[in-house]
Parts: sequence; structure tokens; C-alpha cells
Amino acid sequence: MDTRTLSPDFAVAPQIDAADVAILADQGFTHVICNRPAFESAPDQQPDLIKQAAEGAGLGWTDNPMAGGQLSMDMIEAQRAGKTEGSKVLAYCASGTRSAILWGLSQAGRMATDDILAAMADAGYPMEQMRGQLDMLAN
Repeated sequence: MDTRTLSPDFAVAPQIDAADVAILADQGFTHVICNRPAFESAPDQQPDLIKQAAEGAGLGWTDNPMAGGQLSMDMIEAQRAGKTEGSKVLAYCASGTRSAILWGLSQAGRMATDDILAAMADAGYPMEQMRGQLDMLAN
């Protein structure tokens, strides 16, 4: 499992397996967000299977699929909703990119745009092209 830290309490990853959930719990994660639509996932990586594993391990779960460039404010809010006081969140999709984008957009106005972009780039998701969107959402 390839987790990439965006902030002390939020990380992203490419597709995870149900067996990875126990490792996430051991690492202190308290919530999992799935940003990958079910139709993209292999039969043994369906969101329902990972949800069952997360809930069985006592972790919270949010299903927030983002498909093919479809993006809405509801998705940004759902990404934010998984993060509560004291929680540690892992969001995943196919490569981690959609999860990182949604995290970045959810942080607009809460963090400086430069800090958001730096965190994303440090995690392997350089997204300078998001600067205008981040600035717009921050205002």
C-alpha cells in the first residue's frame, strides 16, 4: 500500500484492498474515503468490500466517487465531511490523483493556495494548474 501524506491528518493512496484496512487502523487512521467509482474497481476491490472491512475495524467510511472529470461542490464537501476533529483520514482512488485533487479543493480557504499545492507536489501530485480554482474557492 502506497500512502502519501498531504497533511498530518490526511493521506491519499492508489487503490487499497480490504486486507489493507487493518494496516490503516494500526497506523492510526480513523476514516476511509473512497473516491473510486465501483464500475472502475476489480471484483475483489469493490467499495462495498472495503467499506465492510473499514466498519469491521471500527473506521468511518465515506463513499465519494469521482468519475471521468465529473466534479461538484457536493463532492468537495463530502471530502471535507470525512475529516472531523481528531480524525486521521485515508482517501483512495485508482492512483491517488482524484483523492489529492478533492483534498486540495476541500482545503481552499482553509490553507494558503501555495501550501496546498506544495503538499500535493510533495506527495507526488504536482497540480499547479489548480491554482486558479483554489484561489476562486478560497474567495
